[in-house]
Amino acid sequence: MTYSFPNGFLIGSSTAAYQVEGNNTNSDFWAEEHAEGSPYADKSGDAIDHYRLYREDIALMASLGLKAYRFSIEWARIEPAPGLYSRSAIEHYRGMILACREHGLVPIVCLHHFSSPQWLMRCGGWVSPDVPERFARYCEFVFTELGTLIPYALTFNEINLPTMLRGIFTKIGMVPPVGIDVASWSAPEWRVDAARLCGTTVNNYVTFHMISDEAKIELLKEAHRKARETIKRISPQTQVGWSMALSDIQSVPGGEAEAEARWKLVFEQFVDAMEGDDFFGLQNYSREVYGPEGALRPAEGAELTQMKYEYYPEALGYVIRKVAKALPTMPIIVTEHGVATDDDERRSEFIRRGLYGLQSCLDEGIDVRGYMHWTAFDNFEWQAGYGMTFGLIAVDRATQERKPKESARVLGSIAQSVGRE
Repeated sequence: MTYSFPNGFLIGSSTAAYQVEGNNTNSDFWAEEHAEGSPYADKSGDAIDHYRLYREDIALMASLGLKAYRFSIEWARIEPAPGLYSRSAIEHYRGMILACREHGLVPIVCLHHFSSPQWLMRCGGWVSPDVPERFARYCEFVFTELGTLIPYALTFNEINLPTMLRGIFTKIGMVPPVGIDVASWSAPEWRVDAARLCGTTVNNYVTFHMISDEAKIELLKEAHRKARETIKRISPQTQVGWSMALSDIQSVPGGEAEAEARWKLVFEQFVDAMEGDDFFGLQNYSREVYGPEGALRPAEGAELTQMKYEYYPEALGYVIRKVAKALPTMPIIVTEHGVATDDDERRSEFIRRGLYGLQSCLDEGIDVRGYMHWTAFDNFEWQAGYGMTFGLIAVDRATQERKPKESARVLGSIAQSVGRE
């Protein structure tokens, strides 16, 4: 496969603060991990110690040929108590951005990647009417300090993920069943204990992953709008958007209505909040196929990833086209695309085929500005712990030694070819 990405097209990788930094003890996820009976397979602990080793990690990414790094800032570090901002933490993230610039990586900064400060749970979490203003004030501090250094910003990562995965989250006791509010929910004991560890009760313990009903979604939209307004006021040159997790929604005969309803649920209901955004962050991993009775299982014999969904890199191009049709004037950056596998040859193939689909979208005139692979390193994959390997770079967590995989070199080589005819 050959590619002809235009000058300025960004190719890099992504991480999330909670998954790589380690010891985010003020975060609500830390409480979930350490709650009695927690469904988390592992404790994050030091994670891959990226908080300490970021300079070496950024230099390594650059040495492999990558040209951009999408990472997140941990709200719980920046604002460990309401209205109390950490000078130490903001200087740490300043150091990360400057390290990117030093090594020729364009920084793409995400302000919220799932995890929230524990104190927010004591204030009612993501159902509190104050949360949009609180989030905007956090963004104001970050951009007052760092705005001139940040060319691209995501307010939120995968704002639609709770809607996509509500059924799964219900099964593991993360959210109440449809139609039952938090106040009347018989939450599992581990969640009661997580709330206790945050210094509150389970009725107040409304985490980001519970934002899947209309009222909470409207609060999230307002938080995005306020954050965007704040960022643009302080740093008008920063390009602002958010990211969404989008499978390629397909149907077999008789399943067209189911597929259409699914797309409305996971994408269309959020479109109104994007008016005024500078770009759209698209994140894709696979496809979903619908029949008359709903979602179908992958076909017998289909290749599955460690996450048990279908290995289907072609989904990326198809989803780009659907988003471009809905948002015809908005540039797209692929802010995540990856595969959980211990077979790195399959990861390399996933990258090649995914980028081939992206290239065809560019050839059709669709405005795609970049591709960030998930993820830079094998890391802490939330409830799945350390068992899922998405990374371009392996990490020996006993020694924290980094070992680039061949897939990292494949992506780096493609990144180095950008602008060459």
